[in-house]
Amino acid sequence: MTGQLEITLPAFKRGYHLITDLIERKLPPLPEKGLVNILLQHTSAGISLNENADPSVRIDFESFMNKLIPENNQFYSHSDEGDDDMPAHLKASLIGASLTIPITNHRLNLGTWQGIYLCEFRNSGGCRRLVVTVIS
Repeated sequence: MTGQLEITLPAFKRGYHLITDLIERKLPPLPEKGLVNILLQHTSAGISLNENADPSVRIDFESFMNKLIPENNQFYSHSDEGDDDMPAHLKASLIGASLTIPITNHRLNLGTWQGIYLCEFRNSGGCRRLVVTVIS
């Protein structure tokens, strides 16, 4: 059995944001076992699993990625959409646009300290869309 839904996330400021609860609230009743695939339909944001307890981890992610892929780099040729756009595309490619999470006992089977991050790489990214596919 397969089901699918789309979730529109509110606009988030640039940074790493826990969205696990937002997603879980929108999910239909889950099967006993299966998989959930989450696709972020954007090229300048990413989705990731990581630490859900200490908010400083998300701050460190932002600092590290900005140092790794800085804005205003002279060798970027794609600059029509702003100084943050090409770095956002590069960061999104490194982080990725989808996650697959197992379902166990009708729940997402995440580790104790794991949460789903929306990684917003634009200064004004706007609302972001997710396609969530539940496979049992």
